[in-house]
Amino acid sequence: MKDYLRASSYFDFDSSSVAEYGRELVGSESDPVKISYKLYLGVRDDIRYNAYTFETTEQSFSASYCLAQGESYCVPKAVLLCALCRLYEIPARIGLADVRNHLASPQFLEHLKSNVFVMHGYTDIFLEGQWVKATPAFDAGLCKLMNLSPLEFNGREDSIFHEFDNDGDRHMEYLKEHGTFSDVPRMLILESVAAAYPHLAEEVKVKSQR
Repeated sequence: MKDYLRASSYFDFDSSSVAEYGRELVGSESDPVKISYKLYLGVRDDIRYNAYTFETTEQSFSASYCLAQGESYCVPKAVLLCALCRLYEIPARIGLADVRNHLASPQFLEHLKSNVFVMHGYTDIFLEGQWVKATPAFDAGLCKLMNLSPLEFNGREDSIFHEFDNDGDRHMEYLKEHGTFSDVPRMLILESVAAAYPHLAEEVKVKSQR
């Protein structure tokens, strides 16, 4: 479990900004399940979801960078939640999966030229003797616009994307699990993104070398 409690350049809960944010969210709460719930809600709604914020630098995958930007996509948001859990000595790790978004916007479909999102990030948290998945990606405001109910998290059951929206239309389909990681596999993510979206491959390659 020590690997899931350490600080790193990505899970930088030892930075003053992340530590202070965690204390603001948790207050005097001491129960790990309730702490994880408070942290989840904070990351879900305080950091606005924006899929166009993808960057390739090492810094851009860190918890402190995500917090400072105030908006991000699924991977950095999952990293931030993971770092905050570790701040409170709750074991946590990042999980990655490929998903198909049946309700993706026309603009983003044009950007990716696909409705498959590779390397979707979620947080895997160890609570009460078991690992549970938490998905803090979509904030409540975005969910309202998308006709979705915001994902809830109770610390005891997996919280993953809804299969259908509130009208019963297909929303998110999980295609492939890549497993969980004690630290962010940045190069794996960049290589997968470049392979999945060839028209973006050269841009990703150039930026990853900076």
